[in-house]
Amino acid sequence: MEMSHRTQSLDVAVHNYYQHKDEDTLQEVVKSAAGLIHYFARLYGGGYAKDDLLQTGNLALMKALISYDPSRETSFVTYASHAIKGEVRHLVRKQASYYRPGCIVELQYKVDKVVEEYAKIHGDVPSTAHIARELNIKEESVSEVMKAGIVSFDEIDTSKIHSSVYNTFRLPIEDKLTLNQALKKLTDIQQKVIHLLFYRDMTQQQVAEKLGMTQKQVSRVKDRSIKNLRADMLEEDLTNIKKNSGN
Repeated sequence: MEMSHRTQSLDVAVHNYYQHKDEDTLQEVVKSAAGLIHYFARLYGGGYAKDDLLQTGNLALMKALISYDPSRETSFVTYASHAIKGEVRHLVRKQASYYRPGCIVELQYKVDKVVEEYAKIHGDVPSTAHIARELNIKEESVSEVMKAGIVSFDEIDTSKIHSSVYNTFRLPIEDKLTLNQALKKLTDIQQKVIHLLFYRDMTQQQVAEKLGMTQKQVSRVKDRSIKNLRADMLEEDLTNIKKNSGN
């Protein structure tokens, strides 16, 4: 697969810099890398201050330029991408103190893997459309997913996070999010019962023994919890339908 013009331009600029190492060739590197830095700032920056993200990306570029070994088989774009992404993520994670549902954490990890694998193979970074296709989610989902943890989850538009194709025996991301929100509304004992029954695959008798309850009590809590979950998930679905129909 042929690399993009941006990638070719940066590799050429870096080659010229190593030959001359003057201010002009350095500025060409900075100019050629601007698109790469903006890419990682957009993908991983979420609601973080843009100026801080770009400054961090440029510092990472300078570090990469100093430590890169031109004799390696790895292209500078691949090397710099790893450095820039790492510094941007480090900056954001220092401030990332907001709650993230487990399914979102998993999806963010998968985004990282797609970016890393694509850069290794192509020496360039993937488009959000490519990331979305690889993860079976809508393209608009990618930016919302990557905001989680950086901003309050209440600021995430969960109606934009959904699968593009539904797979048999696999719960789509939007249903996982709805279920996650509904579970948080259950009482502490209800959450424990549901977790042990459906996430730990324990029997009702095992749950009863673990929680100091009778099997009948566990059964009643389970039935009441499922009823509440269904009602909350239906309400959430209706809310999302109204929100989407209004767009």
